[in-house]
Amino acid sequence: MFKIIDKQNLNTDVVRMLIDAPLVAANAKPGQFIILRTHANGERIPLTIASSDPLAGTVGIIFQKIGKTTNYLAQMQVGDFLSDFLGPLGEPTNLDGYHNIAVLGGGLGVAIAYPIVAAFSKKRDVNVDAILGFRNKDLIILQDDLQSSGANVYISTDDGSNGVKGFVTDILQQQIELGKKYDCVVAIGPMPMMRAVCNLTKTHGIKTIVSMNATMVDGTGMCGCCRVTVDGKVKFACVDGPDFDGHLIDWDEAIRRSATYRPQEKIALDTWRETQSTQHECKLGNKVN
Repeated sequence: MFKIIDKQNLNTDVVRMLIDAPLVAANAKPGQFIILRTHANGERIPLTIASSDPLAGTVGIIFQKIGKTTNYLAQMQVGDFLSDFLGPLGEPTNLDGYHNIAVLGGGLGVAIAYPIVAAFSKKRDVNVDAILGFRNKDLIILQDDLQSSGANVYISTDDGSNGVKGFVTDILQQQIELGKKYDCVVAIGPMPMMRAVCNLTKTHGIKTIVSMNATMVDGTGMCGCCRVTVDGKVKFACVDGPDFDGHLIDWDEAIRRSATYRPQEKIALDTWRETQSTQHECKLGNKVN
């Protein structure tokens, strides 16, 4: 059992939790993830390790309330226990050999980008630009954390309510035109956003790493759900990744596969919401005046 030590709402849909998991904290590296279950009969979901403190034995996770399990997890409180918290899983992000880096995060991808930006920023002679994209100013997360890490932070919003009106690719293009010589770009976020970044960087010949948020079940490469085609070869995001060369990804296939279980996910969420509503009505009906 893994105790929830702290909980914070970063915005209306995104939650940060601190979990007591000493073995995971002792071995976690930027770019890796965990798989958790909220209870014994719950589904397994992967979440990126947003932070880790080996001395305190804690691991930070950040998630968005999208499906049944993330909504259930968001209802849990400090002092509650998770049934399972497995990790660290996946290959850590390669931090060696780069001096000028742009890390682009879109939406919740900013949570995955944060530990990578922090790790790069700690290295000597490394300049890090963190370029963040959100739909509007109310959805901005981790801006202060990223600025505290020492990175140069740039923000774009779709509606122009904060920072540059536009997308992360607009800021990246602007920085390149201003003379920035990036030797690596890391892109993390929705697949269409990562593909757009890769299309841009390919024209400039800039190495680009993407973190693939493919569907996962076991996290050990056995189920095959997270397969992705890279340079014409089948890879598994959970054991071969989640980081891959973005210029070698079959994006059409990856985006198509990401929507495979969307109907089932909607049914599961709707059913869970109906159950929650029924339980709430029963409690009201049993109220003693």
